[in-house]
Order: sequence, then C-alpha cells, then structure tokens
Amino acid sequence: MEVTAIQTLATTTDPQPLVAAVSFHGVHKNFAAKPEDEPFRLSDINGEVPEGKVLTLVGPSGSGKSTLLGLCNLFLTPDEGEVRVLGREIRDWQTPMLRKTVGLVFQTPTMFPGTVLENLSLASKIHGHPLSNARELLARVGLEPDLLNRAAQDLSGGQKQRVALARALANEPKVLLLDEITSALDPAAAKDVEELILGLRREQNTSVIWVTHHLEQARRVGDLTWLLVGGRLVESGATEAFFENPQRDETRRFLRGELSGRDV
Repeated sequence: MEVTAIQTLATTTDPQPLVAAVSFHGVHKNFAAKPEDEPFRLSDINGEVPEGKVLTLVGPSGSGKSTLLGLCNLFLTPDEGEVRVLGREIRDWQTPMLRKTVGLVFQTPTMFPGTVLENLSLASKIHGHPLSNARELLARVGLEPDLLNRAAQDLSGGQKQRVALARALANEPKVLLLDEITSALDPAAAKDVEELILGLRREQNTSVIWVTHHLEQARRVGDLTWLLVGGRLVESGATEAFFENPQRDETRRFLRGELSGRDV
C-alpha cells in the first residue's frame, strides 16, 4: 500500500514537459538578401526557444536571420521541415490567431494611412474587440498620448518604430519577433526599448526572438544566442557562454569582425 501511494504521488507530482515557444525541425528555405541577389538556402535549421526566454539571432548581413523570423508567423513557409509555435506546426494555425499570438516588428516600420490611434487599433479591429488602452500602449513605448491623433506618416523614424512596437503589443502576444528594432533609435532610446522588452519577459513570460547586429545588445538582452552564417546555424547556446567561450572557428571569426555578408 505504501509503495502504491508513493508511486501515485510521484506520478501526480512529476513536472509536465515544457512546450517550446518556437521550435525548428529540419527547416530549409530558399531566400535572397536582396531581390537582385542570387538565392541562398536556409539549411537544416534545428533548435528551440523555451517559453519566457530571449533568443538573440546574430550573423553577417544576408545570412538568413530575417527569413527565420518570417517563418515563425506565416509570412513565409518552409520549403522543407517544420516550424512549431507553442507545440503546433505553423501551417495548422489559423493565420489571424497565429499573428495575434506571435507579434512581428520589422526593422523598417510600416505605418498604415491614418492616425496613430487608427494604426494601434488595426489589430483589435481584425480580432473583433475594441482597443481600450491606446494611451497606456504609447506610454509603455515612451511616446506622449498627444500623438494619438497625429497622422502616422508624419512621425519621425524613431517614433514610427515605437508605434509599430506598441501595435504589436496591443495583441498581448505570447511570442515577439524583433528585427533590428532599435537600429533607428539613439542609444538612450534603444536602452529604453530593451528594458521594455525585458520587462515583458519578466512580467508576462513573453518569449522573444531578437535579430540584432549590435553584439553588445545581443549580449545584454539574450538568454540564448544563435549565429547564422550563409543560411546555416553555426553555433547556439547560452548567451554568456557564446560570447565568452565560442566553440566554432566561424564564431570566433565573426566575433572578431572577420565575417561579413557573402565572405562566407
């Protein structure tokens, strides 16, 4: 009887296996860094981003970082292999629900015609619920509420980037995909955005995949770091170990600034 009770207790208290926020399984995808370029191939990408962690993606220009982001919310689909979000293959999601769950903020923010408020409300309209926290969203990204009635196209580049981030946050995404989002911001504003994203990770267990070409930023914000070179995942691991003790010669060359674009 005691053995049975102990066995039952062990069964009921064993932790449940964790589901990765995003996972890649043998993913291949043809891509070109620019329309005029010869296509590269994202080749056999395997790995996962645990829930609540920040993965920083680094690598030379044109190595496939933005392509990998696009595969996470059906802007692109794999030519081979699977991408899973919260355990479900992306092609099994309904696209509106996937893009509510997985927010994407591009390096060059897109502003739709109309006011800042109309831009922030866009996702809410798609999903059939009113936006009630527009002022709070602007405050979270460091913008004044008097911008709500400003034409979005009239904003500065840095303001547009913050509005794009606020628009993504309006859906309360479980996963955030960030593509060089601080590149148009001054260092102080970039640090503010970093703190905002890390705060979301702490408070809401938001998972983040963050493409950055600033290695110090990758080191500051990342729990995990992956290096992509020429469409291949060259090295992956805990961020501090990645920078302090890289295992691959390509990684060491990259960190020394010896790899760029199609030099590889």
